[in-house]
Amino acid sequence: MQPKTLFDKIWDNHVVHSIENGPQVVYIDRHFIHEVTSPQAFAGLKKRGVSVFRPSQTIATADHNVPTKDQHLPIKDALSKHQVDTLITNCKEFGVELYGLGHPYQGIVHVIGPELGITQPGMTIVCGDSHTSTHGAFGNIAFGIGTSEVEQVLATQCVLQNKPKTMKIEVNGSLKNGVVSKDIILYVISQLSTSGGTGHFIEFCGSAITSLSMEARMTICNMSIEMGARGGLIAPDKTTFEYLQNRPFAPKGSDWEKKLKEWASLKTDKSAKFDQEYYFKADDIEPMITYGTNPGMGIGITEKIPSLNGDASIKKSLEYMDLSGGSQLLGKKIDYVFIGSCTNSRIEDLRLVAELVKGKTKASHVNAMIIPGSKQVEKQAIEEGLDKILQEAGFELRQSGCSACLGMNEDKVPKGKYCVSTSNRNFEGRQGPGARTMLASPLTAAASALTGHITDVREMLN
Repeated sequence: MQPKTLFDKIWDNHVVHSIENGPQVVYIDRHFIHEVTSPQAFAGLKKRGVSVFRPSQTIATADHNVPTKDQHLPIKDALSKHQVDTLITNCKEFGVELYGLGHPYQGIVHVIGPELGITQPGMTIVCGDSHTSTHGAFGNIAFGIGTSEVEQVLATQCVLQNKPKTMKIEVNGSLKNGVVSKDIILYVISQLSTSGGTGHFIEFCGSAITSLSMEARMTICNMSIEMGARGGLIAPDKTTFEYLQNRPFAPKGSDWEKKLKEWASLKTDKSAKFDQEYYFKADDIEPMITYGTNPGMGIGITEKIPSLNGDASIKKSLEYMDLSGGSQLLGKKIDYVFIGSCTNSRIEDLRLVAELVKGKTKASHVNAMIIPGSKQVEKQAIEEGLDKILQEAGFELRQSGCSACLGMNEDKVPKGKYCVSTSNRNFEGRQGPGARTMLASPLTAAASALTGHITDVREMLN
């Protein structure tokens, strides 16, 4: 038998039909939906008189447009309320499980899937959201789909796709103090650009990757999309299995033992060939921060912003950000800090921040928001007393949702203000019209909130 990559093994195992010189019909194990990209899909089903083919394999939640304050009250924003109400109606009509506002399992779709044990190795997982790649941290094929494809999956439990190429990104060595998984992925994107992964599915491996926790691995896979890749995955191992054990929807008893044997075989064959391969050293990575208007415009915290050299895209970005080539970001005054999003809103992220800010107080001019990724994370943070530590440091811990990641709700950054954000995108207006976003890790964001300017967290840790 020809050696295969992990991606090829899972993909080939889910192909229902291949069209000659065309795409393939791929079976989908788990389908996540939310209030923004599902209404049109359900409308299409109604128009054609089609039911949801396998409703038990679809899970819905409200996350993008929900407020992160007073979730027990009716939603004030008319569009948000309409979208959430429509989701409730559609799920009831089509028999789909919904974790809506007020439900103990509600939260960002890419946070709740893993923490509930719905996300498992070897699966195919889709959602009408590009950061579905997050789930690939468990050794599965997870990718975002468009609204017409959401309708396809609801109607058939399959999706029509061209098979992507494969890429290996290997990171070896030990991370320096103050460097976390967000810094790894921002560094890799800065080296390969936002189009470096186009047309590929990436397998992340190497000692620096396998040493990471599951929550840190999710951050890596989450931002594989920012390289233009179709998705990213990491082979499951003992860390994966220990994370999943006893989760609400994880297999139990003899089913667990059976699945463990199956999951243990999910790895790339030794002599398997990738279409592209890249190798990086963990020792080369320092805390990262972006200076421009795409996630590839990242630098080490002590480095200088690149000079223009006639590059029109950098010129446009720096004009928008009101920054100059050749200058440093260190010491740059900021206005907002946002810790949250499907990239960095898990309990581990909140613990990192709480540990750093304990006994300290944020700068008075900085508005610091922390948005847990789910009701489960919020509950755990309160049980562990993290909420009190954060509040005493002047950070506002809100309720779960996508929040200021994408400015589709009430949590927006005002025009011209600088925000150090743990989210995944820094496009023009992403966090609000005219907002200036700098992507960084939870540690860098928290350190900058304390000082009121861009800060090298290693100075605090040392």
